[in-house]
Amino acid sequence: MLSQKTRYAIRAMQHLADKYGQGPIPLTDIAETQNIPAKFLTVILSELSRFGIVASQRGKDGGYWLGVPPIDITYGDLIRIMRGSLALVPCASRFAHETCKNCVEEKDCRTRALMLQVRDATASLLDGVRLSDRIDPVPAAEGLESATGPDMG
Repeated sequence: MLSQKTRYAIRAMQHLADKYGQGPIPLTDIAETQNIPAKFLTVILSELSRFGIVASQRGKDGGYWLGVPPIDITYGDLIRIMRGSLALVPCASRFAHETCKNCVEEKDCRTRALMLQVRDATASLLDGVRLSDRIDPVPAAEGLESATGPDMG
């Protein structure tokens, strides 16, 4: 599951992508529009700026904007920046691999084998969608139905 911080970061970046090329966007505009606490948003945008994908300007006419074009930022990039990995378990992480505690040998672990497949499928999807791509909201009932499937309900 994505942390609240990661979800806020994605929403803030989507907002900045929608406003790309319009100059600095005030923090209050992002916070109010995306329903993100302003203090928390400041921390998130500061973290993203360390990676160069967000730029900022202080002062009366200040704000935030994307430091790179939205076509150059994938959702996989954002999640890796915020979470460190796309993997659901540490032993399946490509860039932040750790051996799981209290587990069997990795070569014998069937859970790890499954989680590697999940990680690869997730990476394929998230690395193929960019901030410049238009993603339309899914109605709540439809989104829940497709997420759980007919036999999972």
